[in-house]
Amino acid sequence: MNNSLSAHSRLMAAMTLALAFAAGSATAATTANANTGEQTKAHEESAQPVGDSWITTKVKADLLATEATKGLDINVTTTNGVVTLSGKLDSKAEVDQAIAVARAIKGVKSVDATTLTVKPRA
Repeated sequence: MNNSLSAHSRLMAAMTLALAFAAGSATAATTANANTGEQTKAHEESAQPVGDSWITTKVKADLLATEATKGLDINVTTTNGVVTLSGKLDSKAEVDQAIAVARAIKGVKSVDATTLTVKPRA
C-alpha cells in the first residue's frame, strides 16, 4: 500500500507540475518586440501554417462537441488543408452541419464531403 501511495503521489506531483507549467505558458498573453517596443499577442496567428494533423484533430473534436452532428459516425482526414469527411448520418441537416463545422476551422482550404451520406430509411 505504501509503495502504491508513493507512486500515486509522484504521479500527482508530476501532473501538478505539468499543469502549472502549461498554465504559466498560457498566461503569457503578450510579449515585447525588441526592435519596435510594440506589444504582440501570443495567441495571434503565427507565421507557421496549420498542419494537417492539427486540422484533423480540431475538426474531429468540434464535430464531437457539436450536438447536431454524430461525430463518432464521421471519419475525418486532411491532406494539404483539404478536409475529407466520410460516413453515414441520419439526415441531410447533420451532413450540412458537419460540413459547416469543418469549414469553420482555421487552416481548412476546402471540404470534400462526397462520401458523407445520409443513411437510407428502413
